[in-house]
Amino acid sequence: MSLKLRPGIPEDVEACGRICYDAFKAIAEQHNFPSEVPSLERAAQSVSNKISDPRFHAVVAELDGHIVGSNFLDERSTIAGVGPISVDPAAQNAGVGRKLMQALLGRAAERGFPGVRLATASFHNRSLVLYSKVGFQVRELLATMQGPRIRAAVPGCSVRPASESDLDSCNRVCAMVHGHGRDVEFLDAAKQGSALVVERDGRITGYTTGVTYFGHTVGATNEDLKAMIAATPEYLGPGFLVPTRNTELFTWCLDNGLRIVHPMTLMSIGLYNEPKGAYMPSVHY
Repeated sequence: MSLKLRPGIPEDVEACGRICYDAFKAIAEQHNFPSEVPSLERAAQSVSNKISDPRFHAVVAELDGHIVGSNFLDERSTIAGVGPISVDPAAQNAGVGRKLMQALLGRAAERGFPGVRLATASFHNRSLVLYSKVGFQVRELLATMQGPRIRAAVPGCSVRPASESDLDSCNRVCAMVHGHGRDVEFLDAAKQGSALVVERDGRITGYTTGVTYFGHTVGATNEDLKAMIAATPEYLGPGFLVPTRNTELFTWCLDNGLRIVHPMTLMSIGLYNEPKGAYMPSVHY
């Protein structure tokens, strides 16, 4: 068998979307969890968005001329984010996933990214083994939270839609928490209308690109995060990711009626600053 890796192109969307849907569905059902990719249409849209966006690098794997998998590198920020990686269930355990991951790590090194991160389902042992063997380290245990909107009041916090003019203030908060900014992601979310900022005493103390699976959130304190969670009318997609060692925030979510959908693990290669403040990562990081 001959395995070939190449850049993804728009014509790959249908095949890669189907494989992404089938792979995530099969893994989730094996472990009695809901799939992170709820429909074939959602999978195809996610693949299409990434292949068509030049700020994402797409890699497709072909085995004997047939597409058997894909992987994506989010290159919008200082740190690169990986995913989703998927391999056709019929072609798994043949080294395809390892080659796809090594290709993106090589790309990240060539482009000079100081670090690469990803979040993976904690119940999927093969992924944890693969990522560990190619150099990723476990950094955080996460819980995907979902449920009815939390309407708890957070005294002293005011939440409003973010605007592009908030960029500098939001970057300062992100740099305080993570040691680097994520300005491109923030601007994308502000333009799309999904970003929120929280203010205390007239000063921005936190922001979110969306309390969703693909949005990241940072704040000076847990109160900032609680305010933005409570201001979000609906938690779209599978839910949002909460670091479980943040006991205060995690138990607040549980006490307010949210449930755990599935466990996740945040992993990294290269630069990683221990967060100083409150945060919730996206599924990329």
